Amino acid sequence: MSDAAFDWMAAANKKAKGKRPEYFANPEDDRMLSILMAVVGEVSVLRERMDTVERLLETKGAISRDDIENYVPDKQAAYERGAMIREYIYRVMRGPHQMVDELRQAEPPVEDISRELRKI
Repeated sequence: MSDAAFDWMAAANKKAKGKRPEYFANPEDDRMLSILMAVVGEVSVLRERMDTVERLLETKGAISRDDIENYVPDKQAAYERGAMIREYIYRVMRGPHQMVDELRQAEPPVEDISRELRKI
């Protein structure tokens, strides 16, 4: 199938079936998260593509678009890419991870405090 026959914009703008997940009280925050995660995904793809270009240039010196499109990483390259992407995602998600950790270490529930105060 050629690019001319496939409408990329229509495919990218298709609405998913079902209700959108809600993570925040404010719907605008959910939209911002959605945008951010889409950008994170695009940057991840760009990083992989750049890795392909760098590896091909190291081995071949000069490359074509076909070289890039047909590149298949070997086991070591795939492992290194996986580690690179995991580190990237961890850096992006560091803030939310820290928030979750803070919530886990938050003060005890009011009921527990109330019980302790009754003992005094």
